[in-house]
Amino acid sequence: MGKTLTEKVIEEHLVDGKSERGTDISIKIDQTLTQDATGTMAYLQFEAIGISHIQTELSVSYVDHNTLQTDFKNPDDHRYLQSIAAKYGLYFSRPGNGICHQLHLERFARPGKTLLGSDSHTPTGGGVGMIAIGAGGLDVAAAMAGESFHLKMPKVVNVLLTGKLPDFVAAKDVILEVLRRIGVKGAVNKVLEYTGPGIKTLSVPERGTITNMGTETGATTSIFPSDDITKEFLVSQERGDQWVLLEPDEDAVYDETIEINLSELVPLVATPHSPGNIKTVKEIEGLKVDQVCIGSCTNSTLRDLKISANILKGKTVNEHTVLTVSPGSRQVVDHMITSGEMAYLIEAGARILENACGPCIGMGLAPKTDAVTLRTFNRNFLGRSGTKSAQAYLVSPETAAVSAIHGKITDPRSFGKFPEIIMPEKFMVNDNMIIPPKAGQESIEIVRGPNIKPLPEFNPLPNKLEGELLLKVEDDITTDHIMPAGAKILPLRSNIPEISKFVFNLVDSTFPERSLEKNGGFIVGGENYGQGSSREHAAIAPKYLGLKAVIVKSFARIHLANLVNFGIVPLTFANTDDYAKVEQGDNLEIDLTTIESGNVALKNLSKGTEINLTHSLSVTEINVLKAGGKLPFIKQKHS
Repeated sequence: MGKTLTEKVIEEHLVDGKSERGTDISIKIDQTLTQDATGTMAYLQFEAIGISHIQTELSVSYVDHNTLQTDFKNPDDHRYLQSIAAKYGLYFSRPGNGICHQLHLERFARPGKTLLGSDSHTPTGGGVGMIAIGAGGLDVAAAMAGESFHLKMPKVVNVLLTGKLPDFVAAKDVILEVLRRIGVKGAVNKVLEYTGPGIKTLSVPERGTITNMGTETGATTSIFPSDDITKEFLVSQERGDQWVLLEPDEDAVYDETIEINLSELVPLVATPHSPGNIKTVKEIEGLKVDQVCIGSCTNSTLRDLKISANILKGKTVNEHTVLTVSPGSRQVVDHMITSGEMAYLIEAGARILENACGPCIGMGLAPKTDAVTLRTFNRNFLGRSGTKSAQAYLVSPETAAVSAIHGKITDPRSFGKFPEIIMPEKFMVNDNMIIPPKAGQESIEIVRGPNIKPLPEFNPLPNKLEGELLLKVEDDITTDHIMPAGAKILPLRSNIPEISKFVFNLVDSTFPERSLEKNGGFIVGGENYGQGSSREHAAIAPKYLGLKAVIVKSFARIHLANLVNFGIVPLTFANTDDYAKVEQGDNLEIDLTTIESGNVALKNLSKGTEINLTHSLSVTEINVLKAGGKLPFIKQKHS
């Protein structure tokens, strides 16, 4: 029986377990990446482990999220990150150099390697044939210390592509079509593996767009083969020697198959407030647009900006619409300036932003009250833009650029002739904004600003948990609901006491105060609790407030792991109908003495009832919980 590409790469890196679907495995991690919103905490955790030097083949610290410097906090964190990189042997990508996933694809991603990143869109690396997985910062810190990464062996879904994309239909529409079919939780504990003749029509940047936003399906990761298209890309980036041929066996057996004929796709749009709310652009055409944003780690490549610029050439952005453009890297900017195409954007009226995440995470450029904002980003969660009343729509660069001209959502196929663009055979390679590791730096002093606070201490897990049900929420609660981002909150990522004041700010602003007053308690949620970002602050900040357990119908993968990492017990209803049997304010008691059996009893002391709970935790995860979290668990191993 033949093997999938996913199986081949995972089996090459297996440390524990067998590649049998649903079983617990651990894999060796070759590379890691962090960004500054999650990295500061990750490196505080790495320091606490006590390892003198990174144990991976390559680790990179990027600065791309917190680049809006309204006071000392962000620049202080950047200096901390730079000193950490120098001391422990990491590459450091300086502020303004570009977005981590775009840069990693250009400069470091390698076929057949494993990559763990403290950002949920790390699967971008799957565009060159990596197993690239997003995780919490503590998991990344552990990987840098030489620990293997634990996960359940995922099912592998064959996304079989045929045909070729028509003009004005883009790679973004491919992943929007996948989301239209399976939704935001249809690929939980699965890998989306792309095959078929259609993949030969997609460049590596286009493949990266698809694997990047595959995260929104709940997938563990997404992956394309490493083929002649991959080789061409790596050669153009002066990394041809890193190419290897990696493909699934012809008789590979997949758990599921999704067939997509690229030739039949049309421009699509994700409507508010979920990447899974998919419609055709035609269905909502004519809606007035106040803001258009082109960029993000999903759509800031040279190809994306060239298409946008050539659509806008000789045109002017509608007088009622603001257009912003965020290039993904300095390499992209260099090419756009050299070719003269940057001038097309400027002359059309686009506001050219820094090579950073920017408005995607609410870091500046928030839209006006009740705005319709059209974005080439990957998420349109409520309030993520920085304006709670705004309506965010996700589209391709083609749809965004044409809509910016008309001032309303417009099917780009009405534009006329599709612009021809010329991609370079060789990219301009200039790594002068990436500081490589140097030998003999162990004596470097770590720079810590006043906003960087010590990690909280967490105690071992008791046998019984008691407390109040502090909050009951519905399905699809995101990490943006739990721990919002944005210009006000992101700079507090290294200060847990301060950032904890904003937990569930979009849902119930009284939650932090009530949690502290009640000495912590419980949360109950619906399906897919914790979808979205890898931000571990959505676990560690509630833990600081005293959160003891989260009881839901189902969890998103990364958030479940983060809860375990910080000693919060993640439990699910054995019968989802029991969700209705608890109410906010109830006093609950959970007996954990039977947790090894997979079943746990929940007593509702307010109602005098008992509910059966279960979990999907491995033996290792249970031991991590008992130790109080992953950091004390690792310390026990090394003591």
